Amino acid sequence: MHIRRADSADAAELSSLLNEIIRADGTTALETPLSAAEFADWFIDGEFPLTCHVAEHDQALVGFQSLSLYGDPPRGVADIATFARISPRTRGVGSALFPATRAAAEQFGLEFINATIRADNVSGLGYYAKMGFETYDRLIQVPLQDGTPVDRIKKRFRVDAGYRAIPDA
Repeated sequence: MHIRRADSADAAELSSLLNEIIRADGTTALETPLSAAEFADWFIDGEFPLTCHVAEHDQALVGFQSLSLYGDPPRGVADIATFARISPRTRGVGSALFPATRAAAEQFGLEFINATIRADNVSGLGYYAKMGFETYDRLIQVPLQDGTPVDRIKKRFRVDAGYRAIPDA
């Protein structure tokens, strides 16, 4: 698997990957599909993204991970978003992406990386725990677009804590 910085030419393929997850009624907090232009603005070259890395495998983009300042987080904190193609699934995408994201966080002088995960996203919660994120807050019954209440779990990674991924079993 090859990890590199995303560029605007990746936006169409990455928005397709993300929209597949959204349409599958995935557990992402994003509920509305994004156009390629919207994707580029949100994740690659808009006002809020700091960095976005992609994972390539067999000449296809199989996932991405971004850091952004959307929503005006506290100084020294950026939000992370991680997405991997659901069909066909490629194992290890998030684990391959995180070292590049962590290195970027260090370069930006961040103290923490924040992840906010839907409580029903069991795989996402497991992934961030595996990467060393620790739970620090819970947002109770945040409504989805259809009104369904779903808690959000807030986890953070201390950038200077060192990367200690737990090996796959």
